[in-house]
Amino acid sequence: MKTLHKYLAGQVLVTMLFTVAVFVFVMVLMNLLQEVLRLVIVGHMGVLLALKAMALLLPFGFVYALPMGFITATLLVFGRFSADHELTAARAGGVSLLSLISPVLLLSLLCCVISAWFNMDLGPRSKNIFNRMRSEVASNMLNAQIPEGQYVRDFPGYIFLVEKNTDGLMHNVTIWHLDAETNIDYSIIAGSARMGIDSMTGKPGLDLTDAQLFYRGSDGGNSVMYSSHSGIELDLTNRVEKPKVSDMTFLELREELRTIKSLDFSGSGTNSTVNLAAMQRLGMEHATNQVSPETATTAIKQAKHIQAGQVEEIRVFMNRQVAFSFACFGFTLIGIPLGIRVHRRETNIGIAIALGLVVIFYGFEMLGENLSSRPEFFPHLIVWIPVFLFQIVGAVLLWRANRGV
Repeated sequence: MKTLHKYLAGQVLVTMLFTVAVFVFVMVLMNLLQEVLRLVIVGHMGVLLALKAMALLLPFGFVYALPMGFITATLLVFGRFSADHELTAARAGGVSLLSLISPVLLLSLLCCVISAWFNMDLGPRSKNIFNRMRSEVASNMLNAQIPEGQYVRDFPGYIFLVEKNTDGLMHNVTIWHLDAETNIDYSIIAGSARMGIDSMTGKPGLDLTDAQLFYRGSDGGNSVMYSSHSGIELDLTNRVEKPKVSDMTFLELREELRTIKSLDFSGSGTNSTVNLAAMQRLGMEHATNQVSPETATTAIKQAKHIQAGQVEEIRVFMNRQVAFSFACFGFTLIGIPLGIRVHRRETNIGIAIALGLVVIFYGFEMLGENLSSRPEFFPHLIVWIPVFLFQIVGAVLLWRANRGV
């Protein structure tokens, strides 16, 4: 029995490590191609810094790759185990399937603990460090020359076009400012520009001369809003001061939830006073807290709606992190009987089934995440559906496989 346990556990562990390595490599490579490789090619990021970025992306890749690797490993190992009639031989020797797979189930529980660490702490923290490093690279690029005749999108929120660049002095500069990273809300045309440091703030920026600012008028045309010959300072540091909800650790999410829920909007519009600090904390902007009762009532109602949406969004990501941690166990329960039923040695069959199960599991997770702004659908509970579904279906299939059905 110990020999069989070591054999199966060893086969699953080796196959899992190999498949996890492949999945992590693919995920990290995709992120590197999107985020880092372009900066390396244009010379804005060194090779060592790129390797550091890759190392920071590894824990984030493990969040998804570990469950995918485990389901693939169980399907492949038990598919071969059944196809080679080794399972039949074990049963003939009086060994039940449940006793045979006990070390594999223990291994899956250990992977759940490791997955929880990656999901709830290490993965988000590494992603935040990566985001800050990427932001710092963008800021440091202010000291580099913006290439001539190219649309430069290296600074979030801006697009640059420089006709000529002579030792850092840029001529005929066009800048488009993006609203929500998609729509152009205004543009600036300057005769010349140079990278510099603001003597008052100490922040890097562009010193523009002979500049004109154009905004889109109500008729769809452009109107000159401001012109200057003395210079305009544009702060392009864009440093990341606070991580997004999706990039927070579990403890940070819990603290954020406590903060958002503590915001008080219990007052009515009759006192003509709104809680400015609380509204600004939700991303709302108001010029003054002395407003008409009607305006105050509307603002408070809107604030309560935004507050409920943010609370639900945080709950979704908290539950999602915990639910992801149980994926390995659910995949093991359903992967073992499916591998036995498939009864094939071909690797491609096992990988195809694994990918199908992964799509189903992560499909529910994405559904809950996309519904995070709709509290009425209880999206924080939707992320648990695949966990219980896979465990229940897997337990039933495993019971039937143990009985030889």
